[in-house]
Amino acid sequence: MAELTFKITEEIGVLSHTAKGWTKEFNQVSWNNRDPKFDIREWDPEHKKMSKGITLTKEEVIQLKELLNSIDLD
Repeated sequence: MAELTFKITEEIGVLSHTAKGWTKEFNQVSWNNRDPKFDIREWDPEHKKMSKGITLTKEEVIQLKELLNSIDLD
């Protein structure tokens, strides 16, 4: 199996913290030297280990933003 490579190209923000010191983050990440995509997942403090997450294109983030803006969270 080929080695997975990644580079966080933009740290957008932290969504939450875990008791073990990991953070759930929204970032732009380049996977295997490809164009960066938006990414939500948990990272260890050194950004060397990560959990499973979700990767989104710009178009998917735009659609997600529209969906979130349309719901009432009260």
